[in-house]
Amino acid sequence: MFRIIQIAENNNHLSDSFKARHKEVPWLTIKGMRNRIVHDYGYVDLTVVYDTVIRGIPEMLQKLSDIN
Repeated sequence: MFRIIQIAENNNHLSDSFKARHKEVPWLTIKGMRNRIVHDYGYVDLTVVYDTVIRGIPEMLQKLSDIN
């Protein structure tokens, strides 16, 4: 979960114009996951975290790789 938080924190360093040009990446969802983990730790659904690690992050990586 710490790594998911780090991904979301790095999201904050990207400009709004960059995010607007690359709407295929779910920027708000990334931030939402971070907020859920940080602020509602006792209520985090680990199946959602697992799905994010197994499917969400690889999908996001592919989308980001396509940008370059």
